[in-house]
Amino acid sequence: MQPKQNEWLEQWTLLNCNELFLFQEWIAPFTLNDFQNKDILECGCGGGQHTNFMAKYANSITAVDLNTIDLAKKRNALYTNIKFIEADIAQMDLKKQFDIVVCIGVLQHTDNPDHTIKNLKKHLKPGGLLLLWCYSMEGNFLVKNIVEPIRKKFLAKISRKQLVVISKVITSMLYLPIYSLYLLPITVLPYYQYFQNFRKMSFYRNMLNVFDKLNAPQTIFFSKNQILEFVSNFQNINLCHYRKVSWRVSGYKSDA
Repeated sequence: MQPKQNEWLEQWTLLNCNELFLFQEWIAPFTLNDFQNKDILECGCGGGQHTNFMAKYANSITAVDLNTIDLAKKRNALYTNIKFIEADIAQMDLKKQFDIVVCIGVLQHTDNPDHTIKNLKKHLKPGGLLLLWCYSMEGNFLVKNIVEPIRKKFLAKISRKQLVVISKVITSMLYLPIYSLYLLPITVLPYYQYFQNFRKMSFYRNMLNVFDKLNAPQTIFFSKNQILEFVSNFQNINLCHYRKVSWRVSGYKSDA
């Protein structure tokens, strides 16, 4: 079982994500209307922000997280169609299958992604829909080889409040190049497409993105072949290299 990681509880206690358009893009080509009257399993609910988006549509949501269940429950107290379970998504055994399994931004932080995916599939009904979004190996050379080593060596032991300050400084420094050089049609620049989202969002949300990358206790980057292997026995697979830094994949579990 993956050990609890207090970094996530601290992150979602200090911060909150309320950008609906991002969630909508991460589940595309599906929409929230596709959740109507469905029983949904959310794997890694964090602070409950995505749970909140889905609860307005779903018949029921089972939201699972190892670190933040009490916080997510508090933030979704008005909804009666959500069941919160504290568990490791790689090890959980809910003795039930669901119409839709959603795992957004979580797989890259698990100890054993292969086992996690296998367990997600086990909880999906035949013909059910898997929605997955995770970091890509392709397009993330700088984060993987520069940001990650710096995080591990210098930032892992500082307080999360100190990390918020550092994240604000870094975010502020990004504004000049993103609103000057990155406005030019030089598409070979690293993170060119990714920074298009940066210009859509508030300073707070951009800072949260920076903080998230500096706070995560561990991060795995997946190649296209790995992602295709995860859904190799699925049907109607839709794979997108979202903003050239992450994978958005969906597919239906085979009836066989």
